[in-house]
Amino acid sequence: MHIGISLPVRELKNDLGAIKAFAQMADDVGYTHLRVPDQVLRPRSGHLHEPLMVLSYIAAVTERIELVPSVIVAPARQTVLLAKQLATLDRLSNGRVRLGVGVGGSNAEYQALGEDFHSRGARCEEQIELLRRLWSEREVAFNGRWDTVAGAGIDPLPERQIPIWIGAAGEPVARIRRRIGRQADGWFVLCAPDRFDAVKAEIDAAASAAGRDSAALGMEAGVAVVGAREAEWKERVVAWRRKGLTHLCLRTLGGGLNAEAHLDRARRAWAELPGDD
Repeated sequence: MHIGISLPVRELKNDLGAIKAFAQMADDVGYTHLRVPDQVLRPRSGHLHEPLMVLSYIAAVTERIELVPSVIVAPARQTVLLAKQLATLDRLSNGRVRLGVGVGGSNAEYQALGEDFHSRGARCEEQIELLRRLWSEREVAFNGRWDTVAGAGIDPLPERQIPIWIGAAGEPVARIRRRIGRQADGWFVLCAPDRFDAVKAEIDAAASAAGRDSAALGMEAGVAVVGAREAEWKERVVAWRRKGLTHLCLRTLGGGLNAEAHLDRARRAWAELPGDD
């Protein structure tokens, strides 16, 4: 199981030295991936840098760690521009990007960005199709409901097809699970372990109906190592490992830590990870 960590940008805020140090620490000790959340417009308090920008900064100061914007609210963004940004980030990082996409839940954010909140699910499905074509074809002919590309493409292309993982929030659950099964390379698990088998069965059925191998889908859950559930974090890692997850993301956010304490807690969590049974 790949063990990554979430960049605590909400608490590190504008301390770029701490952001750099946290990313480099995660790279150096062996975390496999670094996750960064997305929200362009926040109606209430909350400090978030634009994820693709901050990951470009991190790409320049790290060497191995996978860069995971998760999840980008794709239907609130222009598809071709998003494809170009991600292809550039993948080139700048030597092929280290894994894209998480979702549809979000803020109508105010969609309105401010000039996009339709109510059609976001269907648009996300179309976007995934177009993103993959833009990353693999030099000239794309695409006539969709929301996007049209006529005999043009992005340059440079990424050297590979950037993996697309789907986050499940903001829509009726059944529709998201069908989307994961039909289109995703992997999915972010947002349920408790006791609900996981039922959720996975629905996704597997959707994958099989689409002629896809459900065993090839990656799965990633999150575990907080601070806060109210800190005492049980190791048990939760073991529980998710037994479920056969391919990825896990640890979080130091939510404990009111300062920058130095975030780094220290992340180091200790890596050192204290329970081994395989």
